[in-house]
Amino acid sequence: MKTTIYTQHQDHIEWLNILSFYKDDIKIMQKRIEEIVQKNTSNEILAQVEHFQNQLIIQNNNIDDMRKHIEKDEQFLVNSIEKNIVASDHRKLEDHSEEREDIVSFEKNFEDLRKSLNRFLAKCF
Repeated sequence: MKTTIYTQHQDHIEWLNILSFYKDDIKIMQKRIEEIVQKNTSNEILAQVEHFQNQLIIQNNNIDDMRKHIEKDEQFLVNSIEKNIVASDHRKLEDHSEEREDIVSFEKNFEDLRKSLNRFLAKCF
């Protein structure tokens, strides 16, 4: 499927905003985990805490990787416009469906992690 440069640019803005939201969410989740560590010292709890901390690190790295990829794609769009400003409104590009699928998949995985962490936190409080 083909899309316009403008459509892809709008997608990039939306995705960067989504990733920014999840970055902030990770900070909140980390603070909640820190609260658990201060109140619980059992090895079982600490093992679970370490698991969730590792998962948040992984998701944070995923966000950084996706952000870099989106920024690279955005620079490609800028370069395309600079090469031929007149044709930029009419030029069609291949839709970035793979990136769209990556964002959807990331959101699903993150929501699963959030639910799992919330269940754990509910048991600890």
